[in-house]
Amino acid sequence: MSLFGDGLDTAVQKAFTRPVPKSAPAQMRYLVKQLKGTRPVAQMLRISQRTVERYVKGQLKKPRPDLAARLEREVKKRWQPQIRAKAKERAATTGGIVIDTRARLGYTAPIGTTDDARIRHLTVALPPQYAARLFEAREQGVAEQRLREIAAEGIKEVYYQDNGRRAGQLEEVRFTDIEHLEFDL
Repeated sequence: MSLFGDGLDTAVQKAFTRPVPKSAPAQMRYLVKQLKGTRPVAQMLRISQRTVERYVKGQLKKPRPDLAARLEREVKKRWQPQIRAKAKERAATTGGIVIDTRARLGYTAPIGTTDDARIRHLTVALPPQYAARLFEAREQGVAEQRLREIAAEGIKEVYYQDNGRRAGQLEEVRFTDIEHLEFDL
């Protein structure tokens, strides 16, 4: 489970204009249409092609929990691609991204001026360039740690340094022990 990656995906999904199909047969029909056949859907979900066909026909309706989770994840990943792209584009060019977190935050600075890391609850609007970097890194499949570093850089610039108006000597912000993390566009 990727805390940052899932959080970014959830933020983009809030932009959807139509609800994602709820029932397993409707989700299966959507995937069959998207992937142009039952065989690719069966391979992706690691089930038999016959099982996919039975969901499409409505003969099966209630998947086991692990299959239901995979099915929902794959549908959400493909749902409304143009809306998803526009939301990312808007965040990366004009809107930026809001990060709401409760985590251990602190920074390293010259000796005698450090602020030890402590649990803080912050809601910070990161500028568009950080939204662009986060989405780009997510699409490239980078490690969770790198996404955390990008967010920490944004928090350093906006929260600690107030866009260059203070704390100019600040070197690195530590962002650990995350209790809560949510993104919004």
